[in-house]
Amino acid sequence: MIRSALALGALALAAAASPATAQTDSTEAIASDWHDIPDDEIMVITLRGGDQIFIRLASRFAPGHVGNIEKLIAAHWWDGETIYRVQENWVAQWGDVTEEKPLPPEILQRPPAEFEIGTFDPAQILPVGDAYSSAAGVTADGWPIATDGQAAWLTHCYGSVGVARNALPDTGTGSELFTPIGQSARRLDRNYTVVGRVVAGMEHFSSLPRSDAPMGVYATAGERAQIASVRLASQLPADERPRFQYRATDNSRYAAMIEKKLHPDAPMVATGLEVCDLGPGVRRKP
Repeated sequence: MIRSALALGALALAAAASPATAQTDSTEAIASDWHDIPDDEIMVITLRGGDQIFIRLASRFAPGHVGNIEKLIAAHWWDGETIYRVQENWVAQWGDVTEEKPLPPEILQRPPAEFEIGTFDPAQILPVGDAYSSAAGVTADGWPIATDGQAAWLTHCYGSVGVARNALPDTGTGSELFTPIGQSARRLDRNYTVVGRVVAGMEHFSSLPRSDAPMGVYATAGERAQIASVRLASQLPADERPRFQYRATDNSRYAAMIEKKLHPDAPMVATGLEVCDLGPGVRRKP
């Protein structure tokens, strides 16, 4: 399966690069490339003061942890909690800083580690390698994935949402979450479960004051950013729901976009391409 996927991805990129298609293929998405993200897959974090952050949940890749997240949202567990850790060029983390707040009884206390996703079956594969995998690409619905030739996993890009945990792999319930706010955090791949990706409002994480305390955990309560509420978009009144769409990648336009990033117009020079460089490929629905 991996070899066949690699071959298909290489053919798609070769077609995008050929003189015959270069004249006809655009890097711009067309209307039919955009598909609605279901309301129950959009997590809405509202900060005290009204700023909002929107996260697309990776339900089909991490069903155990996303199931817990949905139960935490239903219980309003994050309401009144904080973003309590902001470490320069690393992550912002939110939840209960004391780690003592009781979880809803229906939560899986020790969900299985969902570091890997099964089959590496991307719609587009990058023709260049990276330091963290033997191959990387994007699924047809836009999730960045990688492989070592055997297993496959979601990658920790800027804005990816991971599950914080203790030393043992099955100790993260999903109640404590983090997102990389500087560089991508690919060295966390296959070590932490990815449950989603920020699709709008990332600036409300990345612009927070950095903490000089160990691990970036704020030293005082007054430094923490307050969370007013966390809801699924499907729980909001219909006229208040944020509507998002993802860009499909299984087409020549996306392949041409990858080729353009690899070989930009002069005087720009590209010496490589990493899967996190492709961005989340999500927009608000017009």
